[in-house]
Amino acid sequence: MNYLRLEIICWSCLLIAMAVSTEAVSVWKLPTAQMVYEDLEKCRQESQEEDAATLRCLVKKLGLWTDESGYNARRIAKIFAAHNQMEELMLVVEHCNRKEQDTSHLDDWAFLAYRCATSGQFGHWVKDFMSQKEVER
Repeated sequence: MNYLRLEIICWSCLLIAMAVSTEAVSVWKLPTAQMVYEDLEKCRQESQEEDAATLRCLVKKLGLWTDESGYNARRIAKIFAAHNQMEELMLVVEHCNRKEQDTSHLDDWAFLAYRCATSGQFGHWVKDFMSQKEVER
């Protein structure tokens, strides 16, 4: 009887945890170029213009980074879904995440993984995305 009660409690906890994580994922919205620029300004001030710290702050605010697992490749791929290369982009981001992973220097990890991932075609997509704000003005 106690075993059954324990099993029910475990399953209940698991379902609650899944519901919470599903809700957290569904709340995330695709960032606009305007959102990126606004968060970038806040992060520059918070990090005193230091590039690696600014980048990590920005990607955290945008929901694209966690200190535990680095870049969220799926979310990044969703931003650039119009390029029809989501799987390839996710592979690049995941590769760079693993290659540069350094949990004792999080700012450097974020910066080096970003440089790695944006060294090719993805870098051009990022520039195009960021130039949307100038077009909106």
